[in-house]
Amino acid sequence: MTETAPRRSLPIIGSLGGRSRATCRFRCGDACYHEAPNTSDNPYFGDIYTGVLSRRGVLRAGAVGAGVSALAVGGAAPALAGNGGRGRNSRLDFSSVQPNVDDQVTVPSGYKHNVVVRWGDPVIPGAPEFDFANQTAEAQEKQFGYNCDYVSFFKIDSRRALLWVNHEYTNEALMFAGYTDGSAADPEQIRIAMAAHGASVVEVERVGRTGEWRLVTRGRRYYNRRITATTPMKLTGPAAGHELLRTEADPTGTKVLGMLNNCGGGTTPWGTVLTAEENFHQYFVGGEGAPEEAKPALRRYGIATSGDTRRGNRRFDRVDERFDLSKHPNEANRFGYIVEVDPFDPHYKPRKRTMLGRFKHEAATVRLTKDRRAAVYMGDDERFDYIYKFVSDKKYRGGSRRHNDGLLDAGTLYVARLTGNSPAEQIDGSGTLPEDGAFDGTGEWIPLCDATRSYVDGFSVEEVLVHTRLAADRVGATKMDRPEDIEASPTSGKVYCALTNNSAREPGQVDEANPRAANRYGHVLEISEHRNDSGATTFTWTVVVVCGDPEDPSTYFAGYDKSRVAAVSSPDNLTFDKSGNLWISTDGQPGSLGVNDALHVMPVEGRYRGELKTFATVPVDAECCGPCITPDEKTVFIAPQHPGEDGTVDNPTSVWPDGDFPRPSVVSIWHANGKKVGSA
Repeated sequence: MTETAPRRSLPIIGSLGGRSRATCRFRCGDACYHEAPNTSDNPYFGDIYTGVLSRRGVLRAGAVGAGVSALAVGGAAPALAGNGGRGRNSRLDFSSVQPNVDDQVTVPSGYKHNVVVRWGDPVIPGAPEFDFANQTAEAQEKQFGYNCDYVSFFKIDSRRALLWVNHEYTNEALMFAGYTDGSAADPEQIRIAMAAHGASVVEVERVGRTGEWRLVTRGRRYYNRRITATTPMKLTGPAAGHELLRTEADPTGTKVLGMLNNCGGGTTPWGTVLTAEENFHQYFVGGEGAPEEAKPALRRYGIATSGDTRRGNRRFDRVDERFDLSKHPNEANRFGYIVEVDPFDPHYKPRKRTMLGRFKHEAATVRLTKDRRAAVYMGDDERFDYIYKFVSDKKYRGGSRRHNDGLLDAGTLYVARLTGNSPAEQIDGSGTLPEDGAFDGTGEWIPLCDATRSYVDGFSVEEVLVHTRLAADRVGATKMDRPEDIEASPTSGKVYCALTNNSAREPGQVDEANPRAANRYGHVLEISEHRNDSGATTFTWTVVVVCGDPEDPSTYFAGYDKSRVAAVSSPDNLTFDKSGNLWISTDGQPGSLGVNDALHVMPVEGRYRGELKTFATVPVDAECCGPCITPDEKTVFIAPQHPGEDGTVDNPTSVWPDGDFPRPSVVSIWHANGKKVGSA
């Protein structure tokens, strides 16, 4: 029988785009409180929502209460192009988790969960135990970093595995008592924050034959590793060595220290991680003193070039002057890349792959073309920015690591242009479907450059790869509502993109691919490559989900009965199970729906296409990162990021997971009876 439950409409509340004010400050440097960096004359959409309320203010206003709990009802390997098959045509059997504002992880009836690893846990053998009151940079370099995001699972044997975990950014107000800003911080606190960025590789072990995993805390742990904001890395590909990447410390333009704001990612068929540098702009100061000819590009990437650029900044420049652009104007050009790392080689020097372009990378999903070249799908997570694809020149060779290590250094970089198929007057910004019953159309991948030739007038190959946003502006790419994670279905081969939100879209500036004005809830795009080949240069597309409260007429769930679906807002990270069900984690439900962020799941094929259910919710102020499903489908890993973000050390809004102070963590969820996740 179909589960039903009484619902009431969700309140329209929150900060810009649904994030908390503190998240905006620490995660992306208040990007949404400034003019969008894309001021090109491509079709433009903008109208800043002014009703800014903190989540704490929402709770004080009584926007969420007892009635909210009744609102809802009931890392696979990279896919080859051309994979056939059909998704599960029966509904997901678990009982949907009800929306809540509880300071805990909540999972369906019949499931269990545990914290696998948390901020400060020892990673490198010999690392000290975490001591909140006596942190040091030396210790943090050996301990699990701060806000965890992308999670990837690498099997060692039947009971052991590695987890790769990104550490996107730090919230110093929750790390250090009395913190105000970087200008007043103790320099050691700044060094600690730098050490808490990057990523961790940790060995984990299965508990018995269950889906529970725990951190290995004894033994050699050969693969365990911390990567930070100061880890030596290589710049590779056509832009490596170009004058735009040269600095006083690195006149070769091929060596860089660290990676910053690593958000999403992906895995390759040859067993490496691709980790995505996103909001790198916020770590730099001194843009007002940069050379005048550099300022337009700096502004296009969200870097301030006027006013007091040090105010409210973390001030990494106080311990490392390379973050001062008045002294080292090219340093910012060395961030914003996809970084490739081998988790099974602790001595592997990370590679920043310039051939994949430079922008605020959200993720990098690899799918093989029909002739076995590597295609990488990427989103630029900014209001009105673009969707990209890279296709390698050479073919993937199974078992040849030396050959595959260079696949991402030569190929063609594309940007997407989407065209709707409905009359313009039927796309009015209200979310009302056009007469043909769907927001859909056709698209093309516009080439920007290959390894030796630029296709953009006025840009060299190197300039395309360093100033990718400017090159994409020039060719008329389609401005999207914050493209985040992109994943391919293992059963149909279709590609799905999470478009998180864009509250700055004006009613008269919508298009069919971004059909709702003041889009505070986001939507999910489905792309079907021509002949199901990721090497194709044309595709068709449809908006499969228009997010929000199902009682809102502007929402759409692939045509499914909206009385039988859960509310969802701000889709962020995506993954698939082997049956082709799409798992959607969110970042912004507290501000837009008044309830905690969550992990949802929805069939995208068959009879139940569009029946979205909630699998887990995360603690107060946290977003739901990850997610990652193990190959045996017995475990879902999630990474609750920034729990208690609206609080401080002295006035916490969350004490998850241990009841004292909030610690970003990775959680495993499994069925108590050993069934596959998604089962009853």
